[in-house]
Amino acid sequence: MTLTERIPENVLNVFRIAGELADEQHLELYGVGGFVRDLLLNRPNKDVDLMVVGDGVAYAKLLARKLKISRTVVYAEFGTALIPYGEFVIEVASARQETYQPDSRKPDVVYTDLKGDLSRRDFTINAMALVLNQDHFGDFVDYYNGEADLAARLIRTPLDPETTFSEDPLRMLRAARFAAQLDFTVDPAALSAMERMRERISIVSQERISDELLKTLGAKKPSIGFYVLHEAGLLTLVFPEIATLGGVEERDGQRHKDVFHHTLKVVDNTADLSDNVWLRFAALVHDIGKPETKKFVNGTGWSYHGHDELGRKMLNLIGQRMKLPRRLVAYAKKMTRLHLRPIALANENVSDSAIRRLIVEAGENLQDLMILCRADVTSKDPKRVKRYYGNFDKVMDRILEVYEKDQMRAFQSPLRGDEIMTLLSIRPGPLVGRIKKEIEEAILEGEIPNEYDAARGYFDKLLVKYQDEISAQREIS
Repeated sequence: MTLTERIPENVLNVFRIAGELADEQHLELYGVGGFVRDLLLNRPNKDVDLMVVGDGVAYAKLLARKLKISRTVVYAEFGTALIPYGEFVIEVASARQETYQPDSRKPDVVYTDLKGDLSRRDFTINAMALVLNQDHFGDFVDYYNGEADLAARLIRTPLDPETTFSEDPLRMLRAARFAAQLDFTVDPAALSAMERMRERISIVSQERISDELLKTLGAKKPSIGFYVLHEAGLLTLVFPEIATLGGVEERDGQRHKDVFHHTLKVVDNTADLSDNVWLRFAALVHDIGKPETKKFVNGTGWSYHGHDELGRKMLNLIGQRMKLPRRLVAYAKKMTRLHLRPIALANENVSDSAIRRLIVEAGENLQDLMILCRADVTSKDPKRVKRYYGNFDKVMDRILEVYEKDQMRAFQSPLRGDEIMTLLSIRPGPLVGRIKKEIEEAILEGEIPNEYDAARGYFDKLLVKYQDEISAQREIS
């Protein structure tokens, strides 16, 4: 099967239209980059990259008109434009080379020919092209042996790796990401250059760094990428809290596990169980509090008491520094704080109220929490793994019991704040919240059922406790 026979029919039609238009404009046109790589790998790819030797933006506008697309997104300073086309996104770019000055975060762009454009690509596997001009439609161009590197499962740079990484230091993180996504090995010369050039990553914006790390977490086996970053010395610069998890101490013949290796195993386990990148990020950070809380207790062994709460607090600064979405940080904080809770509830005598608290605190993320807890089991002892999984099953059974018993999935006090204000004839304020909270606590502790009449009766009892504050609030009102 030829490469053109692998192209989806709707994209192949676009390529022919694009090629005819290029011929009319006397331009060279090529399909390039990840789309060509994934054709060779038989992988789907909805990002279609076209490269024009000439004015890419002007050509993109003509192509959009030809395809009857009314909207294009233009990045004139980079000579690129995006054309949304059904489920695909077509990126049209001028053949160009980009270089960064030593202290610059913005590239200088120089226009070039096909070989010059392919030479400035990050890796050989992304530096292949298909001719789209009609006379040679579908001809394969591979100046830098990218096809051979695909066969060898190798991440290698077209030029000297120091040159490639100096031009755009983010490529060092992309090497790790592609290694994880494709299950490839980074070429030793490239890995060595990454170690020498690692400080250069400082000129790259934090947003681009964080985006690459999240993309690495989206890979089938994310640990591959993080081991590459660790070996190159980059992880210390881009995510020091993870880099410092490594190391093993021994005292009185007792060794603790290497938390770095354990963490990456948890991430891979999570990736096996869920495509949720936020959950994989939570797996990456769930033990970041361990280095600061580690201590040896005589007669007991190694302890990390409080690492869940410390890790939760650490995520505030990590989120700010890495410029992560606030919702992601809040989610990771919740997962980190609660990741020990389910296994602590495996005891058969645990109260319903403890189960209720877990349900309420985890909320809509309860299923994610249980996935993380299962992924956190990295023991090589089959009997121990079986015992842990059995305990998680017990917890899930108890959760389902409580759900069926009092329908806590969408728990909220049956007596709402606005009704409390009406009954007491007071304005909004902290007192309303405290009364509502006491009713909720009574339900969580099993003192009263989750029913309106019971909540109203408990509210009446609280009137005595809060009568002075209620009177004061009425006077203010």
